[in-house]
Amino acid sequence: MKITRITVYKTDLPLEHPYWLAGGRLKFENLDATLVRIDTDEGLTGWGEGTPWGHTYVPAHGPGIRAGIETMAPFILGLDPRRVLEVERAMDLALPGHLYAKSPIDMACWDIAGQAAGMSIAAMMGAQDSRAIPIASSVGAKTVEETREVLARYRDRGYVAHSVKIGGDVDRDVARIRDVEAHRPQNEIILYDVNRGWTRQQALRVMQATEDLRVMFEQPAESLDDIAAIRPLHSAPVSVDESLVTLQDAARIARDGLAEVFGIKLNRVGGLTKAARMRDIALAHGIDMFVMATGGSVLADTEALHLAATIPAANCHAVWACQDMITVDIAGGRGPRAQNGHLTLPDTPGLGVHPDQDALGAPVASYGG
Repeated sequence: MKITRITVYKTDLPLEHPYWLAGGRLKFENLDATLVRIDTDEGLTGWGEGTPWGHTYVPAHGPGIRAGIETMAPFILGLDPRRVLEVERAMDLALPGHLYAKSPIDMACWDIAGQAAGMSIAAMMGAQDSRAIPIASSVGAKTVEETREVLARYRDRGYVAHSVKIGGDVDRDVARIRDVEAHRPQNEIILYDVNRGWTRQQALRVMQATEDLRVMFEQPAESLDDIAAIRPLHSAPVSVDESLVTLQDAARIARDGLAEVFGIKLNRVGGLTKAARMRDIALAHGIDMFVMATGGSVLADTEALHLAATIPAANCHAVWACQDMITVDIAGGRGPRAQNGHLTLPDTPGLGVHPDQDALGAPVASYGG
């Protein structure tokens, strides 16, 4: 089997509500999504998606995905998509770095491999878990009152896991954490996500001021060096996502004891092939996980669900899915959908969901015969 054509689509995914990060420093209202279709000489078609959370959040740029695919396409055409490691190597040689641009190609190849084998991606990776996995909400709000409102909206939809965005103001962050904890149902999973919005001194002041609550923080400082510097000075469990980009990052975090949780962002780390190695490092070191689409449609949500289905339930807190946050549906209602705040992976060959091409419009680029 050979890859004969790579077709690229661009579409906008408007958010239902304006979304704030880093204490209101970053605002997002629309996501720039890239959908990739890979065709083969045996008639199988695979789909992938790359949707960064805006252009200003992390080094992942929507137009950069499309530019990266243009560079990599001549090196991918003619390869067997079922041999995902060969495709991965070809992309890494053609375009060093730029992992976010490689993720949709990787997803589409796994989709084809699963279809060819008659197995879901999760089963191809060694597991097919049909349990309902909690979806972590994403509570991007600026005030205590707004945070209560957004949490209530998600709780009404059955969500039991929440990522509450904080950062930027010590007093406000402490007040928000204490308010959320005062109204927190016993069964809920809450992660306080700083999104790199604290300096070292801000991180220590908030984390020390809330030690009695025993809450968990995600990405409490800009870099792994910052997290390492403050690590001996607080007792809070830490999750790392934005500084978890490469396998080397995962190895350092595990070796040096920098975090108790990995937040694996599939688009950020380069797709399923690379993310699976991070999963294995986490499991080998007793590190729990959240699995996240960086953003996007039900295709990106489903990719995250496949990886989560290969992780024992005790080690996977939740997945993050974006489908309840966007106002368009490019898949016509198909694919795993949020039910009472959970997602369940169907036993469907490959990815298990493809977009409605009519919803995508005309392609913006095409490579191959």
